[in-house]
Amino acid sequence: MADEGDILTDLDNQNPDPNAGANGADNQPAAGIITQYVKDLSVENPNSPEVFQWADQPKVDVQFNIGAHPKGEQVTEVELKVNITATGEKGTAYIVELSYCGLVGLRNIGEEQAHAFLFAEAPRILFPFARRVVADAVRDAGFPPLMVDPIDFNGLYVQQLQARRAQEAATGGNDTPAPSGDA
Repeated sequence: MADEGDILTDLDNQNPDPNAGANGADNQPAAGIITQYVKDLSVENPNSPEVFQWADQPKVDVQFNIGAHPKGEQVTEVELKVNITATGEKGTAYIVELSYCGLVGLRNIGEEQAHAFLFAEAPRILFPFARRVVADAVRDAGFPPLMVDPIDFNGLYVQQLQARRAQEAATGGNDTPAPSGDA
């Protein structure tokens, strides 16, 4: 009686991967998050303890920035920066600055698809985790947790591409600055 390993090996040999290269090289496109982490986190509560006596609701300003930094031939660090400032009539209630990153592996993917993954899909995957870090940081500063509204990273990416193409068309494509790596 054949054991399970023999059966799996036989099945693999009967249906070889048509995209496998010589010597078993994998030519399939692949993209994914390798790991994710808090790179930098700053929480300021500059007007404590007085801030806890303020009656007004603070106005919350949320800013995002996305960056992609190559770390090897097939690995890129995607950085989701979140800056939050809550201010009231009497001053700043709190400030949270978060740099949440993910190492993204890309293999056998064209430049256009890689760019879309790095600046739209990877931030979409990282966002819920960054959102939790922000909520915990605000809570730990003594305030109700801030649940940042979901963001349509794919929609923002498409808008930026359309704006860039419109700018290129308006300037004839000659005056367009080189991409900075941030979206």
